[in-house]
Amino acid sequence: MSYREEHHFKLKANYSETAGVDFSKYETKEDLVKLWRDTIDAGMHGICFSTYEDGQEPGDTITEEQVERRVKILKPHTKWIRSFSCIEGNEHIPRMAKKHGIKNLVGAWLGDDMEKNELEIEGLIQLAKEGCVDIAAVGNEVMYRKDLTEDQLLGYIYRVKEALKGMDIPVGYVDAYYEFSHRPNITAACDVILANCYPYWEGCSIEYSLNHMQKMFGQASDAAQGKKVIITETGWPSKGESLGGAHSTEENAMKYFINAMAWANKDDIEIFYFSSFDESWKVGAEGVVGAYWGLWDKHENLKF
Repeated sequence: MSYREEHHFKLKANYSETAGVDFSKYETKEDLVKLWRDTIDAGMHGICFSTYEDGQEPGDTITEEQVERRVKILKPHTKWIRSFSCIEGNEHIPRMAKKHGIKNLVGAWLGDDMEKNELEIEGLIQLAKEGCVDIAAVGNEVMYRKDLTEDQLLGYIYRVKEALKGMDIPVGYVDAYYEFSHRPNITAACDVILANCYPYWEGCSIEYSLNHMQKMFGQASDAAQGKKVIITETGWPSKGESLGGAHSTEENAMKYFINAMAWANKDDIEIFYFSSFDESWKVGAEGVVGAYWGLWDKHENLKF
């Protein structure tokens, strides 16, 4: 079974443009779980691929077998997969997705290691030549992390655009939604605007989170000046620390996903949900909460 283009989710709950679903009708957790499951079963535009199994971390080489196993799990539920790197086994992700009929947003991970950056860029270009790239993302939150200068990043973007000329592959760059307002030269260089939108990381309560995400999307759209805007990451953790008014609970994680998909379907917004599977390695810089962003748990079972 794979995602069917003609299968659109018809939300049977009362939906408000900014508040989202009226969850007061779902009195028990079991009711909420059923709606969450129905939403997943209906399918989504895209999902961010979680690569690492328990005990693995970035830098470890991943196998084709583990990638294909996870691609098969996601296949019934999504039209697109987003990957973040083109080396150390991550290059298997777009190849396996293409094998199983899923489109690819493929990212080259850029940082302050120039040798690795070269491998990433060459890997992205090679995957495009193989026909495994539908959208190319040159870097992810590089400006946010301050790993490169703006001119260095622009050099990579234009290099990939030149290499992919004539392939009809849009080239963009992924960063927090507000960066595209602050950096017009980067926005101008992109064929498509790839914006990460996280109400959670801005301490927004679940009650206002959908409206907040809509405003984030609106800011990116204003900066885009007519270019297509795709939400490349958004999500809500199911466990861990709270951040201001944002509480990481199972109920809030379900509500956020349901609202995001309802809005995406209603207004034809392309969203890559973050993330597919829980990843234990992310406990660290993000705290405990980092390990609990998946729709599936680390054992590859649906979380609820």
